[in-house]
Amino acid sequence: MKTFAIAGCGHLGRIVRKAYEDGLLEGYSLTALFSRKTEDALTLAEGTGARVARSMDEIIQARPDYIVETASIALLKDFAVRALENGISIIPLSIGAFADEDFRQRCLEAAGKGDSRIHIPSGAVGGFDVLSTLSLMAKSSGWDIKAGIHTHKGPKSLMNTPLYDESLDSAEKTVFSGSTSEAIALLPTKVNVAVASALATTGPRTASAVITSVPDFTGDDHCITVETEGLKATVDIYSAKSDIAAWSVVALMRNLTSRMMFF
Repeated sequence: MKTFAIAGCGHLGRIVRKAYEDGLLEGYSLTALFSRKTEDALTLAEGTGARVARSMDEIIQARPDYIVETASIALLKDFAVRALENGISIIPLSIGAFADEDFRQRCLEAAGKGDSRIHIPSGAVGGFDVLSTLSLMAKSSGWDIKAGIHTHKGPKSLMNTPLYDESLDSAEKTVFSGSTSEAIALLPTKVNVAVASALATTGPRTASAVITSVPDFTGDDHCITVETEGLKATVDIYSAKSDIAAWSVVALMRNLTSRMMFF
């Protein structure tokens, strides 16, 4: 039986907990929850037998096999290195944190020290298998390779960011074009999937990111393209809500304990 904790008890954390309650995480035991809003953790813990931790240090001291993070880049950066050093593997949704090369390297070193793993879920996109396969072929053969993501979203999702202005409510406009590293620096909570796809291909500094605002558009449409010598892969996924991100965690966890694994 594998044990896991949930760090972050908002909407996405509730989906993972519900999947556990519904028996979709067979082979796992939920042992602890943490939220900076203690009342959210208490609500999620009801009926599970899991403890509500007062800090991430308490979670780490309990030594679950996995910590599922559904909260924020700030929380992930606060605990990831300590958890990995202590042999606890992490399943993070705030993947944008790994655009920070120093943080990413410290996590990898900590994982080596603790013999732990960083399991990157697909979030609101997918196709990491074919993206990483093409990238590996290009690297081995010395081929040129281009990788990038083009996201369409509604102007409301860009409100309270540097990219928003009222003209977006009436006209389609490309509001950002640059590297994935630049995108996550500008929009730390909006482009986690861009960083995930970049990590699976050419890296956040090299992989491109384009964001187009479309009036009255609901949700996100992410189109990822990787192209190299004689090969091209395009993965296009639309989601009206963020729920798919949490379900990708559930799918990953099921894969980790399955006798038949999908890559």
